[in-house]
Amino acid sequence: MREHPSDRVDLRSDTVTQPTTAMRAAMETAVVGDDVLGDDPTVQALQNHLADLLGKEAALFVASGTMSNAVAIRTHTSPGDEIITETTSHVYQYEGGGYATLSGCSIALVDAVRGIMNPDDVAKAIRKADGSLSHYPNGSLVCVENTSNRGGGTCYPQETLDAIAKIAHDNGCAAHLDGARLFNAVIATGTDAARMVRDYDSISICLSKGLGAPVGSVLVGSSEFIARAHRWRKMFGGGMRQAGIIAAGGLYALENHVERLAEDHARARRLAEAVNAMDGFTVDLDSVQTNMVYVDGELGAQQIMAGLAEHGVDVLDVGPTAVRAVVHLHITDEDIDRTIAAFATL
Repeated sequence: MREHPSDRVDLRSDTVTQPTTAMRAAMETAVVGDDVLGDDPTVQALQNHLADLLGKEAALFVASGTMSNAVAIRTHTSPGDEIITETTSHVYQYEGGGYATLSGCSIALVDAVRGIMNPDDVAKAIRKADGSLSHYPNGSLVCVENTSNRGGGTCYPQETLDAIAKIAHDNGCAAHLDGARLFNAVIATGTDAARMVRDYDSISICLSKGLGAPVGSVLVGSSEFIARAHRWRKMFGGGMRQAGIIAAGGLYALENHVERLAEDHARARRLAEAVNAMDGFTVDLDSVQTNMVYVDGELGAQQIMAGLAEHGVDVLDVGPTAVRAVVHLHITDEDIDRTIAAFATL
């Protein structure tokens, strides 16, 4: 699937996707209302669909994945609490320190291999105020990211997800799953989405990455949790009026773009294996489980980016010697061939 005409191969992120023709038609004809007043039927349909899909009671449409995580953290915690998450997680690395500014939380970081936290390490990172003579903050929320972006697009084994959620609950913490690319994990592992998130109190789903919608994320959880989250969405400026126009894009994506993620995964794997076989480049093939390829090169990231750009291929630098390529619905087999050929010139 391409649909979006371009003379470049844009592998910077799966956030660069454009709505397909059929998605635009669904958005144009969406029935809308005032979602702040709770009467936009398309927003309601999207929320109900995702809640049912994940086996939860309720859901809340928000503007972005960062907002979804921010609302979740604020709903689960109180100022002075501490959240526990992986060292390279999106919540810590790429959300502007919102956990501190918006929720007043400190953060305990857990080192991991390929972005996948060990449950024992999570347990060791949880600090509780009780019993510490008030020296410690109160660890109250464990955040897990599946797939792990900086881990290379890796997927948590189900037993690890289950174990981390149990550790969180046994220690009086809620468990939040940042599922910005959850459906990539669902397709890659063959695990039912509801089973994958069964033990998590809240889940954030991004619609504008691999699923290809233009805007939006959905926060999913219990009815009681979502009722409280609704208030924080309002205070964070997230109330939207005739939001059904953009919700329709997300609904279309969930109904039509999930199974095709397997195509992205296969293309990412082919790219990874080809580049890893070239002199001067290294790819951790064990981390290439979904739609991402992290390439380490002797030339350095800026030279790699510039060299590929000369051949019409765009990637993102993620370190002094590393670049990231993300496959999405606008990338074809021919684009992968072109990208492999471009790497071969460097």
